[in-house]
Amino acid sequence: MVGFEQPGLRDGAEEADYGAKFRRDGYAVLRGFFNADEVAAIGAAIDQIHAEGVAHGRSFRHGNLFYNVAPRAGAEPLVRMVQWPSYHQPVLDRVRRDPRFAAMLAPLIGGDVKQIINQLHWKAPGGMGDFAWHQDSRFRKPDACYRNLGTAYVQTGLAIDPHNPQSGGMRFIPRSHLAGDLDLDTDTEVLGNAMADDVLEKVGLSVDDVIDLDLAPGDLALWNPYLVHGSGTNRADHQRRLYINGYVRAEDCDRGEWAFRDGKPVPLGPEPALVHYEDLHVRGEPHYL
Repeated sequence: MVGFEQPGLRDGAEEADYGAKFRRDGYAVLRGFFNADEVAAIGAAIDQIHAEGVAHGRSFRHGNLFYNVAPRAGAEPLVRMVQWPSYHQPVLDRVRRDPRFAAMLAPLIGGDVKQIINQLHWKAPGGMGDFAWHQDSRFRKPDACYRNLGTAYVQTGLAIDPHNPQSGGMRFIPRSHLAGDLDLDTDTEVLGNAMADDVLEKVGLSVDDVIDLDLAPGDLALWNPYLVHGSGTNRADHQRRLYINGYVRAEDCDRGEWAFRDGKPVPLGPEPALVHYEDLHVRGEPHYL
Protein backbone atom coordinates (compact mmCIF):
# COMPACT_ATOMS: atom_id res chain seq x y z
CA MET A 1 0.00 0.00 0.00
CA VAL A 2 1.35 3.41 -0.95
CA GLY A 3 1.44 5.67 2.09
CA PHE A 4 0.03 9.17 1.85
CA GLU A 5 2.28 12.13 2.53
CA GLN A 6 2.18 14.20 5.69
CA PRO A 7 -0.24 17.15 5.60
CA GLY A 8 0.79 20.36 3.96
CA LEU A 9 -0.15 22.29 0.85
CA ARG A 10 2.39 22.77 -1.90
CA ASP A 11 3.17 25.59 -4.36
CA GLY A 12 3.50 28.45 -1.90
CA ALA A 13 2.09 31.16 -4.16
CA GLU A 14 -1.11 29.22 -4.78
CA GLU A 15 -1.32 28.22 -1.13
CA ALA A 16 -1.33 31.84 -0.02
CA ASP A 17 -3.91 32.84 -2.62
CA TYR A 18 -6.36 29.95 -2.91
CA GLY A 19 -8.70 31.16 -0.16
CA ALA A 20 -9.01 34.65 -1.61
CA LYS A 21 -9.46 33.27 -5.13
CA PHE A 22 -12.07 30.77 -3.95
CA ARG A 23 -14.12 33.53 -2.32
CA ARG A 24 -13.69 35.98 -5.21
CA ASP A 25 -14.08 33.70 -8.24
CA GLY A 26 -16.00 30.78 -6.72
CA TYR A 27 -13.25 28.28 -7.47
CA ALA A 28 -9.53 27.62 -7.03
CA VAL A 29 -7.01 24.98 -8.10
CA LEU A 30 -4.29 23.41 -5.96
CA ARG A 31 -1.61 21.82 -8.12
CA GLY A 32 -0.03 18.52 -7.11
CA PHE A 33 -2.28 17.98 -4.09
CA PHE A 34 -1.46 14.27 -4.32
CA ASN A 35 1.73 12.93 -5.89
CA ALA A 36 2.07 10.48 -8.77
CA ASP A 37 2.46 7.36 -6.61
CA GLU A 38 -0.57 8.31 -4.55
CA VAL A 39 -2.63 9.00 -7.65
CA ALA A 40 -1.70 5.56 -9.00
CA ALA A 41 -2.92 3.92 -5.76
CA ILE A 42 -6.13 5.97 -5.80
CA GLY A 43 -6.64 5.11 -9.45
CA ALA A 44 -6.30 1.40 -8.72
CA ALA A 45 -8.95 1.70 -5.99
CA ILE A 46 -11.24 3.55 -8.39
CA ASP A 47 -10.72 0.83 -10.99
CA GLN A 48 -11.81 -1.74 -8.40
CA ILE A 49 -15.05 0.15 -7.86
CA HIS A 50 -15.55 0.41 -11.62
CA ALA A 51 -15.17 -3.37 -11.97
CA GLU A 52 -17.81 -3.82 -9.27
CA GLY A 53 -20.18 -1.57 -11.21
CA VAL A 54 -19.60 -3.53 -14.40
CA ALA A 55 -20.27 -6.79 -12.53
CA HIS A 56 -23.59 -5.41 -11.24
CA GLY A 57 -24.59 -4.61 -14.81
CA ARG A 58 -27.25 -2.11 -13.75
CA SER A 59 -27.82 0.47 -11.06
CA PHE A 60 -27.44 -0.90 -7.54
CA ARG A 61 -27.89 0.57 -4.07
CA HIS A 62 -26.93 -0.50 -0.57
CA GLY A 63 -27.70 2.34 1.84
CA ASN A 64 -25.81 5.45 0.74
CA LEU A 65 -23.58 3.37 -1.54
CA PHE A 66 -24.99 3.73 -5.05
CA TYR A 67 -23.70 2.55 -8.44
CA ASN A 68 -25.15 4.47 -11.39
CA VAL A 69 -24.78 1.96 -14.23
CA ALA A 70 -26.33 2.08 -17.71
CA PRO A 71 -26.76 -1.33 -19.41
CA ARG A 72 -25.70 -1.40 -23.08
CA ALA A 73 -26.78 -4.01 -25.61
CA GLY A 74 -23.77 -5.89 -26.92
CA ALA A 75 -21.30 -3.82 -24.89
CA GLU A 76 -19.92 -3.56 -21.38
CA PRO A 77 -22.26 -1.72 -18.97
CA LEU A 78 -21.41 1.98 -18.66
CA VAL A 79 -20.47 2.89 -15.10
CA ARG A 80 -21.07 6.62 -14.88
CA MET A 81 -20.97 7.42 -11.17
CA VAL A 82 -20.68 5.78 -7.76
CA GLN A 83 -21.72 7.51 -4.54
CA TRP A 84 -20.09 6.79 -1.20
CA PRO A 85 -17.59 4.09 -2.25
CA SER A 86 -15.66 4.89 0.94
CA TYR A 87 -18.00 2.71 2.98
CA HIS A 88 -16.11 -0.32 1.75
CA GLN A 89 -13.00 0.90 -0.15
CA PRO A 90 -10.24 1.70 2.40
CA VAL A 91 -7.94 3.69 0.09
CA LEU A 92 -10.76 6.00 -0.96
CA ASP A 93 -11.85 6.33 2.66
CA ARG A 94 -8.35 7.41 3.67
CA VAL A 95 -8.23 9.97 0.89
CA ARG A 96 -11.45 11.72 1.91
CA ARG A 97 -10.10 12.06 5.48
CA ASP A 98 -6.51 12.89 4.53
CA PRO A 99 -5.05 15.60 6.81
CA ARG A 100 -4.25 17.69 3.75
CA PHE A 101 -7.97 18.16 3.21
CA ALA A 102 -8.34 19.29 6.84
CA ALA A 103 -5.48 21.80 6.41
CA MET A 104 -6.95 23.12 3.17
CA LEU A 105 -10.50 23.40 4.56
CA ALA A 106 -9.62 25.01 7.90
CA PRO A 107 -9.27 28.62 6.61
CA LEU A 108 -12.47 28.24 4.59
CA ILE A 109 -14.95 26.44 6.86
CA GLY A 110 -13.07 25.59 10.08
CA GLY A 111 -12.00 22.36 11.74
CA ASP A 112 -15.36 20.72 12.49
CA VAL A 113 -16.40 19.39 9.12
CA LYS A 114 -19.01 16.96 7.79
CA GLN A 115 -19.06 15.37 4.38
CA ILE A 116 -22.13 15.30 2.14
CA ILE A 117 -20.51 14.18 -1.14
CA ASN A 118 -18.22 11.18 -1.67
CA GLN A 119 -18.45 10.37 -5.33
CA LEU A 120 -16.58 8.90 -8.29
CA HIS A 121 -17.22 10.02 -11.85
CA TRP A 122 -16.10 8.23 -14.99
CA LYS A 123 -16.35 9.77 -18.43
CA ALA A 124 -15.68 7.17 -21.10
CA PRO A 125 -14.45 8.30 -24.52
CA GLY A 126 -17.50 9.29 -26.54
CA GLY A 127 -19.83 8.00 -23.81
CA MET A 128 -22.89 9.51 -22.16
CA GLY A 129 -21.01 11.75 -19.81
CA ASP A 130 -22.13 15.34 -20.41
CA PHE A 131 -23.30 17.43 -17.47
CA ALA A 132 -25.72 20.27 -18.19
CA TRP A 133 -25.11 23.74 -16.77
CA HIS A 134 -26.08 23.64 -13.10
CA GLN A 135 -25.37 24.76 -9.56
CA ASP A 136 -24.72 22.11 -6.93
CA SER A 137 -27.07 24.06 -4.64
CA ARG A 138 -30.02 22.48 -6.51
CA PHE A 139 -29.15 19.15 -4.86
CA ARG A 140 -28.91 20.46 -1.28
CA LYS A 141 -32.37 19.50 -0.14
CA PRO A 142 -34.30 19.93 2.08
CA ASP A 143 -33.34 23.59 2.43
CA ALA A 144 -33.63 23.60 6.22
CA CYS A 145 -30.88 20.97 6.55
CA TYR A 146 -28.33 22.81 4.38
CA ARG A 147 -27.69 26.30 5.71
CA ASN A 148 -25.40 29.14 4.57
CA LEU A 149 -24.63 27.46 1.26
CA GLY A 150 -22.51 30.34 0.02
CA THR A 151 -20.03 30.33 2.90
CA ALA A 152 -20.15 26.92 4.60
CA TYR A 153 -19.65 24.45 1.74
CA VAL A 154 -16.64 23.45 -0.35
CA GLN A 155 -16.86 21.00 -3.24
CA THR A 156 -13.58 19.35 -4.33
CA GLY A 157 -12.59 17.29 -7.37
CA LEU A 158 -9.33 15.32 -7.54
CA ALA A 159 -8.12 14.62 -11.07
CA ILE A 160 -6.93 11.06 -11.62
CA ASP A 161 -6.47 11.46 -15.38
CA PRO A 162 -5.79 14.55 -17.53
CA HIS A 163 -8.86 16.72 -17.06
CA ASN A 164 -9.21 19.27 -19.84
CA PRO A 165 -11.50 20.27 -22.74
CA GLN A 166 -10.38 17.28 -24.81
CA SER A 167 -11.38 14.80 -22.08
CA GLY A 168 -14.69 16.52 -21.30
CA GLY A 169 -13.38 18.44 -18.30
CA MET A 170 -15.44 20.79 -16.17
CA ARG A 171 -16.29 24.29 -17.34
CA PHE A 172 -16.79 27.09 -14.81
CA ILE A 173 -18.33 30.56 -15.00
CA PRO A 174 -16.13 32.58 -12.62
CA ARG A 175 -17.95 34.73 -10.04
CA SER A 176 -21.36 33.30 -10.97
CA HIS A 177 -21.60 32.16 -7.35
CA LEU A 178 -21.98 35.78 -6.25
CA ALA A 179 -25.53 35.82 -7.64
CA GLY A 180 -26.63 33.07 -5.26
CA ASP A 181 -29.35 30.63 -6.27
CA LEU A 182 -30.10 31.26 -9.95
CA ASP A 183 -33.27 30.16 -11.72
CA LEU A 184 -31.47 27.75 -14.03
CA ASP A 185 -33.57 25.29 -16.04
CA THR A 186 -34.11 22.27 -13.80
CA ASP A 187 -36.65 20.43 -15.95
CA THR A 188 -34.09 17.88 -17.13
CA GLU A 189 -31.50 15.71 -15.44
CA VAL A 190 -28.01 17.19 -15.16
CA LEU A 191 -26.18 13.94 -15.91
CA GLY A 192 -26.37 12.92 -19.54
CA ASN A 193 -27.57 16.26 -20.92
CA ALA A 194 -25.47 18.71 -22.91
CA MET A 195 -24.71 22.28 -21.83
CA ALA A 196 -27.12 24.72 -23.54
CA ASP A 197 -26.03 28.32 -23.92
CA ASP A 198 -29.59 29.65 -23.81
CA VAL A 199 -29.87 28.38 -20.24
CA LEU A 200 -27.10 30.80 -19.29
CA GLU A 201 -28.56 33.70 -21.25
CA LYS A 202 -31.90 33.40 -19.46
CA VAL A 203 -30.22 34.19 -16.12
CA GLY A 204 -27.96 36.94 -17.45
CA LEU A 205 -24.78 34.89 -17.87
CA SER A 206 -22.63 34.68 -20.99
CA VAL A 207 -20.81 31.75 -22.54
CA ASP A 208 -18.01 34.24 -23.29
CA ASP A 209 -17.10 34.17 -19.60
CA VAL A 210 -16.67 30.39 -19.43
CA ILE A 211 -13.27 28.99 -18.43
CA ASP A 212 -12.12 25.40 -18.99
CA LEU A 213 -10.43 23.52 -16.17
CA ASP A 214 -7.07 22.05 -17.12
CA LEU A 215 -5.96 19.64 -14.40
CA ALA A 216 -3.07 17.19 -14.33
CA PRO A 217 -3.41 13.96 -12.34
CA GLY A 218 -3.13 14.86 -8.64
CA ASP A 219 -4.44 18.42 -9.02
CA LEU A 220 -7.40 19.42 -6.85
CA ALA A 221 -10.15 21.83 -7.89
CA LEU A 222 -12.38 23.56 -5.32
CA TRP A 223 -15.68 25.24 -6.12
CA ASN A 224 -18.61 26.93 -4.43
CA PRO A 225 -22.06 25.23 -4.52
CA TYR A 226 -23.49 28.31 -6.28
CA LEU A 227 -20.85 28.31 -9.02
CA VAL A 228 -22.45 27.56 -12.41
CA HIS A 229 -20.61 24.73 -14.12
CA GLY A 230 -20.99 21.82 -16.52
CA SER A 231 -18.92 19.52 -18.72
CA GLY A 232 -18.93 18.10 -22.23
CA THR A 233 -18.12 14.90 -24.09
CA ASN A 234 -14.83 13.07 -23.58
CA ARG A 235 -13.09 13.10 -26.97
CA ALA A 236 -9.77 11.81 -25.64
CA ASP A 237 -8.62 8.21 -25.91
CA HIS A 238 -8.80 7.50 -22.16
CA GLN A 239 -11.31 7.37 -19.32
CA ARG A 240 -11.60 10.61 -17.37
CA ARG A 241 -11.80 9.68 -13.69
CA LEU A 242 -12.61 12.30 -11.05
CA TYR A 243 -12.89 11.79 -7.28
CA ILE A 244 -15.32 14.30 -5.76
CA ASN A 245 -15.59 15.05 -2.05
CA GLY A 246 -17.91 17.75 -0.73
CA TYR A 247 -17.43 19.24 2.73
CA VAL A 248 -19.51 21.47 5.00
CA ARG A 249 -19.05 23.35 8.26
CA ALA A 250 -20.66 20.92 10.68
CA GLU A 251 -22.87 23.45 12.47
CA ASP A 252 -24.47 24.45 9.16
CA CYS A 253 -25.65 20.99 8.12
CA ASP A 254 -27.97 18.50 9.81
CA ARG A 255 -26.93 15.66 7.50
CA GLY A 256 -23.76 13.93 6.31
CA GLU A 257 -20.93 11.87 7.72
CA TRP A 258 -18.31 13.45 9.95
CA ALA A 259 -14.95 13.96 8.22
CA PHE A 260 -12.98 16.03 10.76
CA ARG A 261 -13.49 17.10 14.37
CA ASP A 262 -11.17 19.88 15.47
CA GLY A 263 -9.14 19.13 12.34
CA LYS A 264 -8.67 15.44 13.18
CA PRO A 265 -9.96 12.68 10.85
CA VAL A 266 -13.14 10.88 11.91
CA PRO A 267 -13.75 7.29 10.73
CA LEU A 268 -17.12 6.21 9.43
CA GLY A 269 -19.40 4.82 12.12
CA PRO A 270 -21.07 1.38 12.17
CA GLU A 271 -24.33 2.82 10.78
CA PRO A 272 -24.55 5.17 7.78
CA ALA A 273 -25.76 8.72 8.38
CA LEU A 274 -28.63 10.25 6.44
CA VAL A 275 -27.24 12.27 3.53
CA HIS A 276 -29.32 12.47 0.31
CA TYR A 277 -30.98 9.04 0.16
CA GLU A 278 -34.30 9.77 1.86
CA ASP A 279 -35.26 6.08 2.19
CA LEU A 280 -32.02 5.12 3.97
CA HIS A 281 -33.86 3.86 7.04
CA VAL A 282 -36.78 2.44 5.05
CA ARG A 283 -34.99 0.58 2.28
CA GLY A 284 -31.33 0.47 3.18
CA GLU A 285 -30.84 -3.18 2.18
CA PRO A 286 -28.95 -4.13 -1.01
CA HIS A 287 -31.21 -3.86 -4.06
CA TYR A 288 -31.17 -3.21 -7.81
CA LEU A 289 -33.01 -0.28 -9.32
